[in-house]
Amino acid sequence: MSSEASVANAIGEMVDFFLPHCDDTKTLIELKAMASDRTRWRLGHHLFDRIRNKMLKADRKSDIRLQHQYSFEEICAKTLFNLSGSPAPFDDDSPFWVIPIALQFAAQLKLDDPYSMTRLLQSRSDG
Repeated sequence: MSSEASVANAIGEMVDFFLPHCDDTKTLIELKAMASDRTRWRLGHHLFDRIRNKMLKADRKSDIRLQHQYSFEEICAKTLFNLSGSPAPFDDDSPFWVIPIALQFAAQLKLDDPYSMTRLLQSRSDG
């Protein structure tokens, strides 16, 4: 499996981790589908734009939980778009922010063990 596909699979697994804990799942589900289909990665910019609009609404309402969720979704959409090799990529460091932002989101959700996601990804790379 290529490193790009590995990153996309990891994003899909993180989305699966968060889905049961979210009320607004529409763009998470789209992100999951996008991560699993290399031909859709180039649509990441469009998905990012839609998530950004949701983020602006969450910002106006000071909805911290949704702000964390949308931050996670945005960084994943940026990363997938960059993996597509399309012109005008987002910042090169986008992939490096996925896990830190995901851990902050897990902490915001007050999951019993926010690091279980990290262990999930580690076990995946060990196998």
